[in-house]
Amino acid sequence: MERILVVEDEPSIATLLQYNLEKAGFSVLTASDGTEGLKKAMEERPDLMILDLMLPGMDGMDICKTLRQEKVNTPILMLTARGDEFDKVLGLELGADDYLTKPFSPREVVARVKAILRRTKTFEESSAVMDKAPEPVVELGQVTIYPERYEALLDGDKLELTPKEFELLLYLASNEGKVLSRTQLLDAIWNYDFIGDSRIVDVHISNLREKIEEDTRHPRYIKTIRGFGYKMERP
Repeated sequence: MERILVVEDEPSIATLLQYNLEKAGFSVLTASDGTEGLKKAMEERPDLMILDLMLPGMDGMDICKTLRQEKVNTPILMLTARGDEFDKVLGLELGADDYLTKPFSPREVVARVKAILRRTKTFEESSAVMDKAPEPVVELGQVTIYPERYEALLDGDKLELTPKEFELLLYLASNEGKVLSRTQLLDAIWNYDFIGDSRIVDVHISNLREKIEEDTRHPRYIKTIRGFGYKMERP
């Protein structure tokens, strides 16, 4: 049974999430403040973490940042009551996998959790068969991608990518030279509707450029097609 850690200081919301997640077949751990949430995330290593942005003790941004710095790749679904897009974008930049703005429906939360876990399961299954030969390789300039092991190299050095950054890089490289719209990328990488939130693509593209481009202002690999989307090509 997959375990979900809910870090939420509002008892009514925490209870609502726990009830609906358990009803959907998940085992649920809870924490009511940031310090406790970080401790449980580090010790229990849940399959997924639902993390409120505003928490006593330690806020969700700091928890997310700390976990990623410690190389803890537990998927994180961030909750925020704010309408400010800066919070959402910053959360994604710090390593959150997805976000929901309060108020939300329990049904939507469960759908998001299942979608994230499906991607995580695909990652684990791919890693489990990485020793089978021949291993497929995608190469583009100095970027080398090993899909089965979820690993990418730049000039022979391993890139530290989140699962979704890796999926985005692989999808772009596998469609070398093709112009891909933000809508196409949302559908391919996130697997559900993000109407009005195409900024999530831009954030991940920016993160990828920071990791593979020598000069992010003049990218050689990932090119912006103004007003439409992106394409990846050989330098």
